Amino acid sequence: MTIGTTPEPRAPDIADLRRKAAATLLRNWRGSATVPTSALYPHQWSWDSAFIAIGQAHLSPRRAFAELTALHGAQWADGRVPQIVFNPAVPEDAYFPGPAFWRPLPPHGPPAGVSTTGLVQPPVHAAAVLAIAERHPGHATDAAVRRLYPRLARLHDYLFERRRVASGLVGIVHPWESGLDNSPAWDEPLGAVDPGLADDITVLRRDLRHADAGHRPTDDDYARYMGIVAAYRDRGYADDDLLSLPFCAVDPLFCAVLAWSEHALAALARRVGVDPGRHTERARELAHQVHTRLFDPALGCYVALDARTGRRLAKRTVSGLVPLLLPGGHRSALLATLTGPAFAAPGVRGVPSYDLTAPDADPRRYWRGPTWLNTTWLLWRALLAHGETRHAERLASDMVGLVSGAGFREYFHPVTGEGLGSDHFSWTAALLLDVLAREPEGRRWER
Repeated sequence: MTIGTTPEPRAPDIADLRRKAAATLLRNWRGSATVPTSALYPHQWSWDSAFIAIGQAHLSPRRAFAELTALHGAQWADGRVPQIVFNPAVPEDAYFPGPAFWRPLPPHGPPAGVSTTGLVQPPVHAAAVLAIAERHPGHATDAAVRRLYPRLARLHDYLFERRRVASGLVGIVHPWESGLDNSPAWDEPLGAVDPGLADDITVLRRDLRHADAGHRPTDDDYARYMGIVAAYRDRGYADDDLLSLPFCAVDPLFCAVLAWSEHALAALARRVGVDPGRHTERARELAHQVHTRLFDPALGCYVALDARTGRRLAKRTVSGLVPLLLPGGHRSALLATLTGPAFAAPGVRGVPSYDLTAPDADPRRYWRGPTWLNTTWLLWRALLAHGETRHAERLASDMVGLVSGAGFREYFHPVTGEGLGSDHFSWTAALLLDVLAREPEGRRWER
């Protein structure tokens, strides 16, 4: 190498990444389920466990099914699978808001002795079960699918029957249910919620002990989150009149993932000898509503809807790209947006969580600009399904390069590749394993 020149970036050590990913999942395993990461998230999270199971399928199908079995063991009597299942061995004050804040849990809540939140998260679970089943056919898998299928169907029944808000679209009652907690999509409806005494929140928050405050939601955001939870809790987590809640929205990612998983549920129904017709029909109808009611041609993507006011929330976020998972729709416009300056300017890695050309984009703050592996992975899967191999390979290389450069971080700066949030993050490790397993052997990974 000539003195003074910049060395060529080294190709990632794929075998070493696989070993470290497996070690990360083992580090975060708690005997029946996996925590997202030890300090900041010491309990079991719903959609995290689905992503984790997809990665665990490349290491141990038994543990992958155990992950989802443990989660569904906390399923409520009304069918909802809770956002968080609290580990009773973890101190109450280790995470805020902890189990006490969510009580009293109603008669239609979780099994006796189980503490959970009253919210849900994007239902990736059926897609995860199908991915495991397809990778590991056999009697043990068939038995696991038979056990899980009724629980998956009950969750979907709950969402389609209790969370409908308009013309077949499914609503969420808290930004946390979207999985993209402080996305700019929620700024307008959150602005209408009284933050109350935000100063009190600063004392209660535990996340700031483990992460830079500049990377996390603000105190005002958290105060509003708590007010929304309290309103839902105080009515017994009832879904009778969703529009009377302080927050009710339609999220394109949530609806797209539900329709995608409903297709997976149809495939699982065939495996257990159940008529898949209702799953296929619900998936088709929900996809139709997403395509016709949530697409914004001016932004070139789908947008969220404030169900309480009927207003479209015109923000270009990664959530609005995820309907690419579905057949039909506005594929060419989405591809143009996904590969255009908002999400793929020169030097950008993965898929940022928000339009980087927007004046309020913040590439270090939670869902307001950083790249996350789970949403990038969803779009990678969508591109593969549509035969968009070149774009899919770019995202795969970006995901491998980000982890190779910064480790198994919660999220990443979309330009510098700096690792942000927590370290040793489970879904980052799990989904990287899936990317490495699905990409062709012998390909040269670029950083």
